[in-house]
Amino acid sequence: MITLLLSSLFKQAYDITPPGLATCLACAYIGSGRYFAAYRHEFIGTLLMIGFTFSPGKWIGQDALMVAWIAHVCGVVASDKLGGGPHVNPAVTVSMYALGKCSYTEGFVRIMGAMAGGLVAFPLYSVLADNLGLTQLGGPEFSSKGDEDGVAAGFSEFWATTLLMIMIYVLNWELNFGKYHYWIKQTLTALGIRYLIETFPLAGPAINPMLGTTWYIFANGAFPDEIGHYFTYWVCPFAAAVFASCLYAVYAGGDVFGQKLPLGPVKGDAVSSSKKNK
Repeated sequence: MITLLLSSLFKQAYDITPPGLATCLACAYIGSGRYFAAYRHEFIGTLLMIGFTFSPGKWIGQDALMVAWIAHVCGVVASDKLGGGPHVNPAVTVSMYALGKCSYTEGFVRIMGAMAGGLVAFPLYSVLADNLGLTQLGGPEFSSKGDEDGVAAGFSEFWATTLLMIMIYVLNWELNFGKYHYWIKQTLTALGIRYLIETFPLAGPAINPMLGTTWYIFANGAFPDEIGHYFTYWVCPFAAAVFASCLYAVYAGGDVFGQKLPLGPVKGDAVSSSKKNK
C-alpha cells in the first residue's frame, strides 16, 4: 500500500516537473553549499525578472508602447534589487568568469540557478495567467524556415549580446553617478535592454541563453533537438560574451581566462599620455 502510494506520488511529481529541473536544483549545493547564496539570488532574480519584464505589453500597456517601456524599465530595476543583484543571464556569467570576476564553480552554480528559475517561472506564470484571465506571456523563439541552422538569428543574438555586455561594463565599472548611481545605472540598463529587444528581433529576441531554452522546454515539454536552437541561444551569446570581454580587457586592462592580451590597455595609455602632456 505504501509502495503504491509513493509510486503514485512520484509519477505525479514527475509528470509536472519540467525536464532538467531536478538536475538544476541538485546543483545548488555544489561546493558544500559555498555558492548557495549566489544560486538563490539567480533563482529568485530569474523568477522576478521574467515576471516583471515579460508582462509589459501582455499584462501591462497592451495598447500603449510608452507604458510598456516604463513598466519594463521598472521591472528590470525591481527584479535586480529584490533578487540581490543576480546575473540572470548565462552569457553575463561567462563574461564575468572570463574577466576573473567569479570562479568556474560559482559561474556554473549561477547558471544552474538561473536555469532553475526559468524552468519554474514559465509554468508558474502560465498558471497565474489562466486563473486570473490574463494573456499568456509567451517567450523568445525564432522561425527555422529559411534559417534551419539559426545563422541569421544567431548573429542577431551575437551582436545584441555584445552590445549588452559593453553597456554593462560601462554603466557598472566606468561611470559613477554619485549618490544615485545604482538607480541611474539600472534605469539606463533597462532602457538599453528594451532598445536591444526592439532592434534585434530575429531570435525572439532572448539576448539570454536561459530564456531561449527554458521557454522552449515549457512550450514543447522537452529539450530542443535542433542544432539551430543551441547555435542561436548558446553558442553565439557565449561567443559574444568572450568577444566583449576581450574588448573590455583591451580597453581597461586585465586578464581574459587568466591570460594577458597582447593589446592594451587603451585606458592606461590614455591616462599616461594625458599626464605627460600636463
